[in-house]
Amino acid sequence: MIEYANLIRLNSPPTVAAWSSVAGKKEGEGPMAPYFDRIEPDGHFGAETWEQAESELQRRTLNLMLEKAGCSEGDISCIFAGDLINQCTSSTYALRHLDIPYLGIFGACATFAEGLLLAAVMQSGMELPRCAVLTSSHFSSAERQFRFPLSYGGQRTPNAQWTCTAAGAALLTPSAAPPYLRGICIGRIRDQGLTDASNMGAAMAPAAADTIARYLSATRTRPADYDAIVTGDLGAVGSRLMLKLMEQNGYDLRSVHRDCGVMMFNSSTQDTHAGGSGCGCSASIICGYFLPKLQSGELRNVLYAATGALLSPMLCQQGESIPGICHLVHLSHTDGKEQL
Repeated sequence: MIEYANLIRLNSPPTVAAWSSVAGKKEGEGPMAPYFDRIEPDGHFGAETWEQAESELQRRTLNLMLEKAGCSEGDISCIFAGDLINQCTSSTYALRHLDIPYLGIFGACATFAEGLLLAAVMQSGMELPRCAVLTSSHFSSAERQFRFPLSYGGQRTPNAQWTCTAAGAALLTPSAAPPYLRGICIGRIRDQGLTDASNMGAAMAPAAADTIARYLSATRTRPADYDAIVTGDLGAVGSRLMLKLMEQNGYDLRSVHRDCGVMMFNSSTQDTHAGGSGCGCSASIICGYFLPKLQSGELRNVLYAATGALLSPMLCQQGESIPGICHLVHLSHTDGKEQL
């Protein structure tokens, strides 16, 4: 591994060998529906509570990924899993019956990219044969924790985002075939003093601009070298701000930028305001939409820069501002032995 400026280029890039994506009913009514492995019409997933439902969502997503990979839980060397609920309990309770070495992680909506970069370093550096990543979010469990109980009927502001009921899982193995995970950039906390918990996109945009600019500068690449630079999940408001910040840094991303929060829903028909959010939003779209295109060669190089608002409901009530983070992974159809 070559490391500088919080950027790591992997000498032996791991392969993303298998992946799965599961989405809820509302997500299944949006433009991404054809790309998900499974759409679940029951938001309760057969459980009694929303939190139990999210754990069941994770179990189903993991089992589907293992089935596609042709392996069992005993074949997994380590799993990195996370969600939005306090102490990552959706992940813990989803995996507590499985004998898989477990590392719970939290990066808010950036959790899936954080898991991928940690799994890549673990797989490459410690030569573990199979490292898995699993993240989820659930609209109802997140609403209860971060906003109001659903029965409250609170009004959403135009810049608010809709927490997705979705999950994604991926398995990293030693290099064999595309898609490859070629490089990573660890995010730095950025806090512009915003205190509006409904405007998470604006709070996360500076972190996204910082991480993407650092990666482009360190690798001496330009936006045109990539088929897509994917953020998740800035939404419509945060995406506009991020593009302006990147222009100030000398980078024009308008032709290659995609945002998973914007991609998830139809803004004119689904009433989700600024778009989607949640640990499962970008995870399900990366696994459902981008990884298959990277595997086939339809896409050659993609930067996945997942963003997270590291807020706490209690600290927001105390008037604290919202720190943002953005972790980046470089996904590619090639292993990097030739130039981009």
